[in-house]
Amino acid sequence: MRRRYPSDLTDAQWALIAPLVTPVSVGRRGRPPSHPMRAIVTAILYVACTGCPWRALPREFPPPGTVYWWFARWRDDHTLMRLHDRLREQCRTAAGRHAHPSAGAIDSQSVRAADTVPRHSRGFDVAKKVNGRKRHIVVDTMGLLLAVMITGAHVNDRTIARDLLWRTRLFHPRSMAR
Repeated sequence: MRRRYPSDLTDAQWALIAPLVTPVSVGRRGRPPSHPMRAIVTAILYVACTGCPWRALPREFPPPGTVYWWFARWRDDHTLMRLHDRLREQCRTAAGRHAHPSAGAIDSQSVRAADTVPRHSRGFDVAKKVNGRKRHIVVDTMGLLLAVMITGAHVNDRTIARDLLWRTRLFHPRSMAR
């Protein structure tokens, strides 16, 4: 029996995401996963909630290399994005709204970067006197995330808005229909 953590999933939460993260065995090659997918997801959530490095996972979780391998795979094949979209749709439906947003808001925030952040990925925001990066986001009317981009702090909001609007239109066509 392992210790419980605040980042652990309830049975109801697991039931919502299990179909999206459980590997399909039909036509699958190679050996079957040696750790349950729920344990992998719980370990990823532990890292996300605590901010600890992958290698600092407690021993009751699957090996850090295995957990990171699954995280990287889901990130690269867009499983995490599909999971986020499905949960947002369910949240909107539960609030009595259409599953797909029809409006959104854009905002940005300049964030000071540590000296360890490479110079090519940061810039100086003259208006706010911040040397670092800038987060650009699009949220729906409920404040749920639709799109995000990270740039150097020197990038003008007007310039990046075109890219953000294009990305929002690509992934959320209904929100840009009008």
